[in-house]
Amino acid sequence: MPTINKVRIESIDLLRGVVIVLMALDHVRDYFHADQYLFSPEDMTQTNPALFFTRWITHFCAPVFVFLAGTSSSLVGERKTKKELSAFLMKRGLWLIILELTVIGLAWGFNPAFPFFRLQVIWVLGICMVILGVMVYLPPKLILAMGLLILIGHNLLDNIHADGNTFRDFLWGVFHERKRFYFLGRKINTGYPILPWLGIMLLGYSLGQWYNKGIVAKVRREYLLMAGIGAIVLFLVLRGINRYGDMAPWSVQGSAVMTVCSFLNVTKYPPSLLYSLMTLGPALVFLALMEKPLNWLGKILVPFGRVPLFFYILHLYLIHGLAVIAVVLSGRPWTDMVLTGGMNGKDSPWLIGYGFPLAITYAIWILVVLLLYPLCKKYDRYKTNHKEKWWLSYL
Repeated sequence: MPTINKVRIESIDLLRGVVIVLMALDHVRDYFHADQYLFSPEDMTQTNPALFFTRWITHFCAPVFVFLAGTSSSLVGERKTKKELSAFLMKRGLWLIILELTVIGLAWGFNPAFPFFRLQVIWVLGICMVILGVMVYLPPKLILAMGLLILIGHNLLDNIHADGNTFRDFLWGVFHERKRFYFLGRKINTGYPILPWLGIMLLGYSLGQWYNKGIVAKVRREYLLMAGIGAIVLFLVLRGINRYGDMAPWSVQGSAVMTVCSFLNVTKYPPSLLYSLMTLGPALVFLALMEKPLNWLGKILVPFGRVPLFFYILHLYLIHGLAVIAVVLSGRPWTDMVLTGGMNGKDSPWLIGYGFPLAITYAIWILVVLLLYPLCKKYDRYKTNHKEKWWLSYL
């Protein structure tokens, strides 16, 4: 039994490590790629395959984080009573929300005035954990049913919009629509609405039952494969029909590869049913195939997956710090990287004309990962050797 537990944890940490490294690529692109300030990589009228797939591969990051956060919560619950698990999730969730609005917000903007707040992935992880902290008392089958209902049905709400700037509109934005609001001189972007991400976390929590109920590894792999392949097939069918599950239908483009790009160009904000199927299906297959001893590459990636929040905070400050150096070397004032909005031409028009080709963006990404690897490995070792320190579970 201990052997199964070890393999299980390594496969989950490996998947988390892979996606967190890919996430760094997306954030390096935000701060360094020249086209970031001109157009979206998902704009079929201006993008190219290399840029589109650079963005597309990072779509796996957020849903896998949220899904595995649910799975990890289920595994933590094996060592705690329901009351203890509920308290842990609520405290950790509130901590993540505070981090998003302070430490992480500062990392994104380098602006101590905090002119804008981005309610992003750490925010939604936190608030979904708080909600899950209440829901852990429910029967497991009911949690699974609610997760499926949200995942499948939330796109029925797509035509409901918050058109104003009232508190009521803001609540709807927080619940289901990506919007920008203005309150007390501050911009607030509801980039990660709660409802669809909660569905993903509930499904991840339900998946934890396949690990913490003593299921034989072979049976678990079969379950993961069936669920993963089923999700992929359902994505292909629904996307092909082009009727339900995403606000952005695909269309034939000028070339076969761009048509494929259009087919894969599903909605992340908020995550549509098709977006979730497209990303979580392969993730489940990955978990099934990687439940085996790690190879050399896996051993390198696992430490990243064991300290994801530590990596997340450090990588934002490192990337933004390197961007300050890059903007100065480009002949611009360092204050160009003190932001009052997002990393795009609309929010930061003074950055139009700054940036580098995609190849250099990839090189900077590799540099960031290499610089952070020894720190993550050392911190992972410290956490492993000091399990008695309660605060380590919050970083």
